[in-house]
Amino acid sequence: MPAQLVRTAVFIHEQNIPAELEMDDMDALCVHGVAFDQHGQAVATGRLLPDAHIGRMAVLKEFRGQGLGAKILAALCAVAKQRGQLIVRLNAQISAENFYTQLGFEREGEEFIEAGIVHISMLKHL
Repeated sequence: MPAQLVRTAVFIHEQNIPAELEMDDMDALCVHGVAFDQHGQAVATGRLLPDAHIGRMAVLKEFRGQGLGAKILAALCAVAKQRGQLIVRLNAQISAENFYTQLGFEREGEEFIEAGIVHISMLKHL
């Protein structure tokens, strides 16, 4: 699956998250957004769980800053809205909080550690 290639590169190799924490049984139940480069290689991804939680947002390092993450996020929010879901949530790495804030997400609750990385829960009303 192309999404897993991007996630493996970003989360497992770049951020040193254990593979057993990254891959889970929820993938089969999710809507996956994937962006491809001009050669057909997956370069960015994200997923929408059935409960309107967005996760596993990842962009290969050399493709960051091109708006791919924002496009995937917008597409996943559009799917959630089509489903009639009024709010989407995500757990953002603190380093990405400003990215999500600029796209309309609001901080919710206190910071917490997930996979050894500081995160914050965020939500967006659709």
